[in-house]
Amino acid sequence: MEYRRFGRTDWNVSEIGYGMWGLAGWTGSDQDEVGQSLDRSVELGCNFFDTAWGYAEGRSEEILGDVLKKYAQKRLHYGTKIPPKNFTWPSKSHFLLEDCFPAEHIIEYTEKSLKNLAVDCIDLQQFHVWEDAWANNDDWKEAVTKLKQQGKVKHFGISVNRWEPNNVLETLKTGLIDTVQVIYNIFDQNPEDELFPLCKKLDIGVIARVPFDEGTLTGLLTKETTFPADDWRSTYFVPENLIPSVEHADALKPLVPAGMTMPEMALRFILGNDDVHTIIPGMRKIRHVEANIGTSDGKKLDENLRLKLKSHRWDRTPTEWSQ
Repeated sequence: MEYRRFGRTDWNVSEIGYGMWGLAGWTGSDQDEVGQSLDRSVELGCNFFDTAWGYAEGRSEEILGDVLKKYAQKRLHYGTKIPPKNFTWPSKSHFLLEDCFPAEHIIEYTEKSLKNLAVDCIDLQQFHVWEDAWANNDDWKEAVTKLKQQGKVKHFGISVNRWEPNNVLETLKTGLIDTVQVIYNIFDQNPEDELFPLCKKLDIGVIARVPFDEGTLTGLLTKETTFPADDWRSTYFVPENLIPSVEHADALKPLVPAGMTMPEMALRFILGNDDVHTIIPGMRKIRHVEANIGTSDGKKLDENLRLKLKSHRWDRTPTEWSQ
């Protein structure tokens, strides 16, 4: 495992972190294998874990709390997230701060997360949605400052809405945000335009999420793929999204080098960008842990291939189903 400095937190985090959304509340999760997968990730050098209260109403946080206790002798870094008060993902431009993150809500859910994680101080507390129009509202700033002063949170971050990487730029300039989490992959390259340069200038840690485009970049989806009704992907991969997603993924298949899988190519594309400090693929199976962590070996994609992948940028705008 290779490690990178995580912005001004000064942590050295594993290039491949662990996205914990799928560990609770998704169909097809085997809790025994989940535990084994987490153990294997730590064994292989993973030291960054990303969860949220919104992942099965704190269950994913509890799972992480067990991991932190089990490996108390290791320095494992982690981030969780405060759900918006209106429990609406993604945020909408007309939402007010009081709809999503009034001070008392920020404090209440930080206390919930502290209990679920069984810790006295949270490494990284993130806002699970955001609107840059809230940047200069004092309410959230006072809550952030209070929680830091009380020693309950070390660092604060923002998880940026899907396909809106610039909807955070003014907030980052306040100096109160230490990290940003954003969708970045072969298709979603627009964080490179403005977000990454600003993060580099301000020394802000960058977490790349959704490296496989919710599964599209595994190359396993087809135009006939369906998901159970209680799986959130059933409302995300609606026909107007599934069909073009599969077509874009199919266009990449001829580029996958011999001996490499499409998921490996997808991860290595992201690892080729030094502005990204850690990637958080969801990993519910041991074989996924081993395959994903195996890409953090310091080897770069062939430059010609990297340039070809750059041409597959797919700029999208939020919709009712994009969540």
